[in-house]
Amino acid sequence: MPPARQSLQDRYAPSNRCFGCGPANEKGLRIKSMVPDGEGDEVVCDWTPEPHHEAFEGMLNGGIVGALLDCHSNWTAAWHLMRASGATTPPCTVTADFHVKQKRPTPSKAALRLVARVVESGADRAVVESRLESGGAVTATCRGLFVAVREGHPAYHRW
Repeated sequence: MPPARQSLQDRYAPSNRCFGCGPANEKGLRIKSMVPDGEGDEVVCDWTPEPHHEAFEGMLNGGIVGALLDCHSNWTAAWHLMRASGATTPPCTVTADFHVKQKRPTPSKAALRLVARVVESGADRAVVESRLESGGAVTATCRGLFVAVREGHPAYHRW
């Protein structure tokens, strides 16, 4: 299990260059998905936007909102599938389908929180529901299907 202060990305994919979640991408969002108690069903991430993430003054770009929810949900699925199978490392998972609902504009001047949990799963896939919060208010939600890929897929062993 990951130490309480180490993100899933840093523990399992330190060389990953994904724009949203890759620790090795200096120009990426570099989210840090955490399992608060090391065992729980919810995965959380606190992330602070910068001015270049804005759509306009004070508001986060919608594409950045989508990338945050996508990557955080993907790691939630990988964490769940790893635990469900008893593996010591997560499978490489990819987004098969996801839908983002923008509930209200997301402010860019304060820290944001992502919260995700698996609501359905199979041996190689998980449906994740997630939300983006600003100051305790939900600004966007997401529901997505994430699948573990097999050898031959371009994402296989990307982390």
